[in-house]
Amino acid sequence: MAITAAQVKELREMTGAGMMDAKKALTETDGDMDAAIDWLRTKGLAKAAKKSGRTAAEGLVAVKVDGGVGVAVEINSETDFVAKNAEFQEMVSKIADAAVSASDVEALANTEVGGKAIKDLITDKIATIGENMTLRRMAKVEGAQVVSYVHNAAADGMGNIGVLVALSGENEAFGRQVAMHIAAANPASLSEADLDPAVVEKERQIQIDIAKESGKPDAVIEKMIVGRMKKFMAEVTLLGQAFVVNPDVTVAQAAKEAGVEVTGYIRMQVGEGIEKKEEDFAAEVAKAVQG
Repeated sequence: MAITAAQVKELREMTGAGMMDAKKALTETDGDMDAAIDWLRTKGLAKAAKKSGRTAAEGLVAVKVDGGVGVAVEINSETDFVAKNAEFQEMVSKIADAAVSASDVEALANTEVGGKAIKDLITDKIATIGENMTLRRMAKVEGAQVVSYVHNAAADGMGNIGVLVALSGENEAFGRQVAMHIAAANPASLSEADLDPAVVEKERQIQIDIAKESGKPDAVIEKMIVGRMKKFMAEVTLLGQAFVVNPDVTVAQAAKEAGVEVTGYIRMQVGEGIEKKEEDFAAEVAKAVQG
């Protein structure tokens, strides 16, 4: 019987198999969808789809600098054991290299490496390594000089936290110090101007409520709020934070002394913002017993 494009599409969506593999499976089974799924499973080609429902919240962040452009990418896996896998690390390194010239994560997923799109490269690795994996995000920063730093490095240029710092001039040693500061301090933004207005307004309202509880006159309350908001800005903005190398000066002051300006940064940490599904051991055993 003739196999239709709609059948191939449906089978691909159900199994995650490639187009040619899906078409062959349907041809071999005379268009029987269930039999085609079984055929793909016996060939190991539907293994990736079986893993796709699992939460991938571990993995690696990789950073790559090419001239005045720096890029960070996050590729997730289910367990941190995969992050130590040389095969996985090699794939992450290739993806980071390709990301330098990609405009966004969707374009990156469709970029070809060695004749194969990155999204398909990942699907193949899911099948061979046996864990769900995702290309989650990428971010870029540009400057006269971009300096990178990786915290808890698993291999060269990749680890748990990746940081990129863009400078207005060249000072690699200072840039690395700032990158390490960012890894530790995790600022919310570069400066007050870059801070999310909603975050500022929420903090202001909290400080107003706290100040009102004091029962002091309105004029005093207003001064209290101004002072506390100034302190808040110093704590959450990179340029306003006390520099870890010399807490007597801010990062902005330290940059001035170093003869450069910090013009941008990226801090990317594996799994941040992903909700991990937690199961206690008793529930896990019960689930296994039930089959």
